Amino acid sequence: MAHFDYRSELDAPLAEVFAWHRRPGSLERMLPPWERMRVLEWENVGVESARLVLELRRGPWRRRWVLRQREDVEGEELCLEQVDGPFEVWLHRQRFAPTPGGRTLLEDEVEYRLPPGPLGELVVGGAVRRTLQRVFRFRHARVGYDLARHGAFAAQGPLCLAVTGSTGVIGSELVAFLESGGHRVFRLVRRQPHPGAPEIHWSVEERRIDRAAIEGLDAVVHLAGASIAGGLWTPARKEVIRRSRADGTRLLCEALGALERPPRVLVAASAIGIYGDRGEELVDEESAGGVGFLADVAREWEAATEPARAAGIRVVNVRIGLVVAGNGGALAPMLPPFSLGLGGRIGNGRQFWSWIDRDDLVGVIQHVIFRDTLRGPVNAVAPEPVTNAEFAAILARVLARPAWIPLPAAAVRFVLGEMGQELLLAGARVACRKLEADGFGFLHPDLEGSLRFQLGR
Repeated sequence: MAHFDYRSELDAPLAEVFAWHRRPGSLERMLPPWERMRVLEWENVGVESARLVLELRRGPWRRRWVLRQREDVEGEELCLEQVDGPFEVWLHRQRFAPTPGGRTLLEDEVEYRLPPGPLGELVVGGAVRRTLQRVFRFRHARVGYDLARHGAFAAQGPLCLAVTGSTGVIGSELVAFLESGGHRVFRLVRRQPHPGAPEIHWSVEERRIDRAAIEGLDAVVHLAGASIAGGLWTPARKEVIRRSRADGTRLLCEALGALERPPRVLVAASAIGIYGDRGEELVDEESAGGVGFLADVAREWEAATEPARAAGIRVVNVRIGLVVAGNGGALAPMLPPFSLGLGGRIGNGRQFWSWIDRDDLVGVIQHVIFRDTLRGPVNAVAPEPVTNAEFAAILARVLARPAWIPLPAAAVRFVLGEMGQELLLAGARVACRKLEADGFGFLHPDLEGSLRFQLGR
């Protein structure tokens, strides 16, 4: 039987650390973003014999991993045992112990046996131990980060929120983060809600929203919108992108503005594309908008929040930069060629890519929900924008690969047309002045640190 142990000291009291692990969303927050893994079932959390089902993916290969909860000791230990999965034996214990100064020692102990016995250990044992080290290092860091952020606003009490776009790269992480902090989160969904699930129906096409269900919410986060990279920008596709943002936002804001008990704050997604292609000019929230399709869409997107603002709701338009996430977003199409050593700059590489780590973006949304000092446009970007050439070099260094194969601008324009020009060849050097002035603390202000965290490197 093999044995693995990882421990760290967290700057939070034991009761809060243990409670965090019991809450909805905590398990999703501990899944490493670079591992293709998702929760299929997790019910009766905290009850002995509760069943957890994960899906593991490696290329076309998929495997269900079924575990059950057992032998928990309230405030001291949690335990998960494999029922069916990739190991012959898997027993994972989490232990919690108080340390001086109101801190908590968190220990993860795993006993496991690889198939098929000694041969499995000989062939892949070292790789499994290295993977476990990466995974649990990430888990402990994520738990510490989340506890600190929740603690910063704990005095303002748990909120009741609604989130649109809750299944996307940003929304899924945001919902899990908020739930792990003890907030009650409703997802606005376009299908019929599942019975008993915290879901609210809305339909942009039919201009319908369940107004009774959104009455009395503390806050709404609006992230829904068709992907700007989901297909070539034909006239029809551009209209889908525009309408998914402007029409959906207007429908939501008109509904919120008509409520008897509207939310205190609406956090509405926007994009730094509103600044257009600005070369080396440093732009901030006071800068004029630019030109181009994305700039036009972003202006219409933000203008559609006016009904909420006119009703007295504090509206924050979060202008999001390129999101660095280990399991999607802008990195998804870049990782395969860069992992093979086939990456490089795009065009001349001098265009600025103003980026933000996904964990920091989740933190920005939490920050603007609670901070009444913020309203209007807020740039959600890291304090250190980089050029495309710098981005390529840093990503290659993190992956320990060269970055010598540039992608010519002419090829980008030929294959992708206007979409390639605006998404890949244009850029803006964007400052996060409002966030910095309001005291927001970035976990990953530099790109290399963000990439290493998101990719487990």
